[in-house]
Amino acid sequence: MRKAVAMMLAPLLALSLMTTAAAEVKIPAVYIALGDSLAAGQTPESQIDTGYADLIAQELGRNQPVALFSKDLAFPGFTTEDVLERVTEEEAQDVLASANIITLSAGANDLLRLVQVNPADGSLQFQQIQSDFALNRARQNIEEILKQLTDAAPDADIYVMGYYFAYPHARESQKEGIAQQLATLNEILRNEAEAAGVIFVSVDEAFGKNATSKVPNPDDVHPNIEGYQAMANQFLEQYRSGWSIADGEVPEPNPISFEDIMAQQDESADNSSEQIDEAEEPDAADVEDESSARLLPDIQSGYLALRTVLPII
Repeated sequence: MRKAVAMMLAPLLALSLMTTAAAEVKIPAVYIALGDSLAAGQTPESQIDTGYADLIAQELGRNQPVALFSKDLAFPGFTTEDVLERVTEEEAQDVLASANIITLSAGANDLLRLVQVNPADGSLQFQQIQSDFALNRARQNIEEILKQLTDAAPDADIYVMGYYFAYPHARESQKEGIAQQLATLNEILRNEAEAAGVIFVSVDEAFGKNATSKVPNPDDVHPNIEGYQAMANQFLEQYRSGWSIADGEVPEPNPISFEDIMAQQDESADNSSEQIDEAEEPDAADVEDESSARLLPDIQSGYLALRTVLPII
């Protein structure tokens, strides 16, 4: 009898251990956000501001030391192929090597660039064969991306972010087809995450098909801060039970245009050698204390990686 009970409890114990490992708090946190414009924090007005990654980093900083947060590996318009190419670059490998938390947003651009949208009449059109091909290619790329990430960042917990329904303003009769394609994409992401032993973060139920308050611009598929808050809270449910971002904790808007980003990057390039000469080596303890207290605002406000505006995720 005892042997039978032990055999019955073994899978539950294994599941408990897996859940505990997945929810382990990383101290100090080294958080890298990777992927497309959702990881970058693109707004419905084609600017860069607080996104889900910034909100996650903010909540981490409220509850634990944060040694580093960066979203410089996130670019608007990136497909899974672009992300795969990016993570194999030497500079990205160097950044990822120190990470212990990674979020990945990739896959939507493979699909949504095939969707033709007419905001005037709320119509959506896409070709099923092209969509099937794109989703299969995304599956292959996600599999390889996760292999690269687990190799490059062996100490990191990797979270694959799911996608929401991006067309809440479309006519109801037009929603079902693309909703099914996005559901297939989420299923692919979930399956590949499970196969790689990493964590899938579902966000679609937090939005639904009519989330016009979270995706307010009929001409744009990006969420506002309410949508990014919902995404960040879905992550936090996986990371640490009880942690969440309340409405009063959401920062005020502070968007930066792509033109300003380009100007700042040019200025940064001109001053980089001078800054290197003048830089002093900080004390390690001071770096940890300061970063956890102020959540590395220089990294967030100095997000200079973007060079072009793309009207897709």
